[in-house]
Amino acid sequence: MRQSKSFTISDDVLAEVAATKGEGSTSERVNELLRRALEAERHERLEREAAEFFAKASERSSRESGAYREASMRVLSRD
Repeated sequence: MRQSKSFTISDDVLAEVAATKGEGSTSERVNELLRRALEAERHERLEREAAEFFAKASERSSRESGAYREASMRVLSRD
């Protein structure tokens, strides 16, 4: 469903939209650009979340590797 809303757009942005809209309407072009921007933001957010997840996983893995290494050294030094 389409709703009519009022937004203020700067003149330079409006000129760029008008120059790149092609045969479609200005509203269609603005909607297309907003969808692309929202999708780009979603991708950026997911990339940040993935980076945080893997950073935490790497820290956990380092601790576990260190514990395993220490346990192995203790076992090997029992001779």
